[in-house]
Amino acid sequence: MSTAPKRLPARDRILDTACELFYAHGIHAVGVDRLIAESGVAKATLYKQFPSKDDVVAAYLRRMDDRWRRQLRSAASAAGDDPRDQLFGLFVAMEHAARGGTLGCAFINAVAEYEPGSTAHTITVEHKRAVRDWVRDLAAAAGAAEPDMLAFQLTLLIDGTLAATRVERADAAAEAAKRTARDLLDAACPR
Repeated sequence: MSTAPKRLPARDRILDTACELFYAHGIHAVGVDRLIAESGVAKATLYKQFPSKDDVVAAYLRRMDDRWRRQLRSAASAAGDDPRDQLFGLFVAMEHAARGGTLGCAFINAVAEYEPGSTAHTITVEHKRAVRDWVRDLAAAAGAAEPDMLAFQLTLLIDGTLAATRVERADAAAEAAKRTARDLLDAACPR
């Protein structure tokens, strides 16, 4: 019986490498040759799994969408059963994440590199819309008089905080966002 760790399938190695490199360095800064070299696959294998770099980018963004939405749901759930507390819990989680370091929002980073109508732009729009819809549902459950507006404000605050972590101290940005979220929730969903 072998004790060597089981090697991931080529597709997973490519996508894991793409997630790490695209997030850290930007999509356009990472070429296909680097993806091949760092994932340890042959060029033919990469193109068998992903016919183009655009396909790798799309898979990367879909994986990041899944991760981010799971993190948001987990943060909301950890805050308790009250939808208002769950909304605030999103910002508590951002504060904890800031302590671990962040490179901003993968979607904002990606969309800055692509034109409207591109696959990356389309996936980003879908992601942002899905997150806002989920936050709107929580805002409605929390009793917000204008759940659409509160969801828009809170998701703008999330995006702004993630963007600010690229240029400000991440912990300070997260703390400011948490305070602002509290003010928005107090105004929109009084207890």
